Amino acid sequence: MPTNVEIKARARNPVRLKSLAEVLTLTPSQLIVQEDTFFAVPRGRLKLRKFSSKSAELIYYEREGGPGPKESRYLISLTSEPDSLKAVLQQSLGVLGCVRKQRTLYLVGQTRIHLDQVEGLGPFVELEVVLQTHQSRADGIQIARELMAKLEIQESDLVEQAYVDLLLAGGKL
Repeated sequence: MPTNVEIKARARNPVRLKSLAEVLTLTPSQLIVQEDTFFAVPRGRLKLRKFSSKSAELIYYEREGGPGPKESRYLISLTSEPDSLKAVLQQSLGVLGCVRKQRTLYLVGQTRIHLDQVEGLGPFVELEVVLQTHQSRADGIQIARELMAKLEIQESDLVEQAYVDLLLAGGKL
């Protein structure tokens, strides 16, 4: 399975983060509106990430817990019929919750920087270091930590839980 190393953190100063991310990237940012529906599965996480009525990704992933950078293994399948796929998954598995967000994506080397505005939660930043086949988890952690320093992300800003878990814990789903 493809693997990345990722962190999620509260964005104390989204304007400053945006400015720092823009300095690091060589390409323009991309604004993406996403709706992630999470389904009840016995292992890992399964979500349907909808971009529009004709475009979505079904994403299965397993991510370790704990603070700091985490390894995540994932599989992605594209679909052009997200509404019918959602209906099938909802009926067969049940829905845990839905996360709606506006994401600004910056690409820095092999890392995806996401500046997220999450409905019901506020601003966050995520780093996803996409590991190449010859790279280790330690390589990804080093890259993530270097970018954390450049983006002024503090250890105290880090969040261990997924957005859906934060929304569930806060009674917002």
